[in-house]
Amino acid sequence: MRGTLVLGHGAGGGIGSADLVAVTATAAAAGWRVIRVEQPWRVAGKRIAVAPPRLDEGWRAVLVDLRAADLLTGPLVLGGRSAGARVACRTAVEHGAAGVLALAFPLHPPGRPEKSRAGELTAVGVPLVVVQGETDAFGDPAAVAAVLSGQTTASVYAVPGDHALKKNVDVVAMAALSWLAELLAG
Repeated sequence: MRGTLVLGHGAGGGIGSADLVAVTATAAAAGWRVIRVEQPWRVAGKRIAVAPPRLDEGWRAVLVDLRAADLLTGPLVLGGRSAGARVACRTAVEHGAAGVLALAFPLHPPGRPEKSRAGELTAVGVPLVVVQGETDAFGDPAAVAAVLSGQTTASVYAVPGDHALKKNVDVVAMAALSWLAELLAG
């Protein structure tokens, strides 16, 4: 096994989102253990995501349980889509992650660039890739790249589509796999 990839979903969906399913299948076929985490607020039957500190708390508990079950073997990569990517960015260092895979990172709410979440990207502290839709209303690839300029361990892959990353999930999955291979090689 090449390592373990733990993925969280976004605030508006679950682990069955098209991009997470495609990345899971592609990474698993390449020898990664992939664990998709249903966020605790969804498991509890809630429809609306909890505040970021509570999201992080639930994520931490899941990772502690996975570690106790000896499921986090090899290099650990944390990631997810949208809100799940934010959680992975905020918690990567404390969990000893080798990298973060961020799918559709919500740099800012649509039409509200002044409400930037850039600090979550710049504070990751481990190698990072952002796979971003070319027309993502939460921040296009150029905006994400501008935030990450000068960070030598961060990269951005622009892919067709919007925030949902449904337009061509194979391209999304191949971008993720390409970066995972680079991470292991580095």
